[in-house]
Amino acid sequence: MGRTMSISNDHKPVQRYRLRAAPPLASNLVQALAIPVFILALALVWLIAQASHRSGPNLARLLLLVHFLLLGALLGFSAITKPSADPSGLMAGIAVMIAVSAMACQYALLRLAMPHAVSTAVMTVNLTNTVLALMDSLSEHRPLRPVDAGRLKRSLHLLIGFLFGCVVAAYAVLVLGDWAWILPVALSAGAFACFHPVERAQHAS
Repeated sequence: MGRTMSISNDHKPVQRYRLRAAPPLASNLVQALAIPVFILALALVWLIAQASHRSGPNLARLLLLVHFLLLGALLGFSAITKPSADPSGLMAGIAVMIAVSAMACQYALLRLAMPHAVSTAVMTVNLTNTVLALMDSLSEHRPLRPVDAGRLKRSLHLLIGFLFGCVVAAYAVLVLGDWAWILPVALSAGAFACFHPVERAQHAS
C-alpha cells in the first residue's frame, strides 16, 4: 500500500502539469473562430467599399479610417478589460477577434485600393524573393531569375520595415502591456491624416 501511495504521489506533479498544459475550451474556440471572423470582416470591408462607390486613393482613405477605428476600438477595449491578465479568457478572445478584423481590413485595403502594392500578407514569399533577387544582383554570373531592381528595392524596404516592426512591437508589449496597441493606433492615425492626395489636387485646381 505504501508503494501504491508513493507511485500516486510521484504522478501528482505530472497530472498537475497535464491540467495546466491542456488548452482551455475558450482558447480552442478562439482558434476555430479566427478564420470565419477574418472572412466575415473581409466581406464587410468589401460591402463598405461597394457602398461608398469609391476607388483608388479615395477608397484607400476610407478604408484607412475603418482600419483606424478598429484599432482604436481594440486599444480602448484592451485598456479597459486588461485581456493580458487572462490570455485564455473571454476578454482576450474578443480582443483577438477585433485584431483579426483590423488585419482583414488592412489586407482588403491593399487588394481593393492599391492592388499593385507589394503584399504584406506573405512575408515568407517576400523574404524568399528578396534574398534570391539580392543574390542574383550581387552575382558575377548569369542571374538565375530576371532581376527587377525596382521591385527588389521595394521588397527590401518592406522586409526591413517588417523586422523593425516586430522588434518594436515586442518591446512595446514588454513595456506597455495592454497599452501597446497605442503604437499601431498612432501609425494608423498618421497614415489616415497624411493620405489625401485627391483633396490636395482639388484644392490646387
